[in-house]
Amino acid sequence: MAKTKLTALVVDALEDIKAKDIVVLDVRKLTSVFDYIAIASADSTRQTRALARHVVDKVKEHGGQIFGSEGEDSGEWVLVDCGDVVVHVMQPAVRMHYQLEQLWAEGKRVHPPPAKAPLKKAATGKTPAAKKPAAKKPAAKKPVAKKKPATAKAKPATARKKPAAKKKPAARKTAR
Repeated sequence: MAKTKLTALVVDALEDIKAKDIVVLDVRKLTSVFDYIAIASADSTRQTRALARHVVDKVKEHGGQIFGSEGEDSGEWVLVDCGDVVVHVMQPAVRMHYQLEQLWAEGKRVHPPPAKAPLKKAATGKTPAAKKPAAKKPAAKKPVAKKKPATAKAKPATARKKPAAKKKPAARKTAR
């Protein structure tokens, strides 16, 4: 079976049973033991086992050969050796701990496809015009109320004094 067909078959099998964060790395320049590594996450031990079993069944169904499988007992990390493609199905905590993507970081990412390459220059030497997002218009500035200049007579409303209450005239004392 062709390597690229086997890789696509493994990815399809993993997607069939809702594997998460599927990554396929081309490691041909890094090792001669295998060509691709597929890494996927599963939510539970039951799903980890089911994903690995589904990969085995799909590869055999299409005439491929399985050279071995390990980890079904614990279900935290199941490895399926398909020859040119080695499949790792892991629970998220185990995947974070071992960080296989970091270990094989020099490998070329095949799935998901790398980001699109920048636009190539046309024969004229000019870069084709790309659609630019519309520039945001700055928010309209609100007019600022002008303050009246402070004068010596004017006092703020809070500082004004209340008028004094009228006092009653004191009673006169008369002599006896």
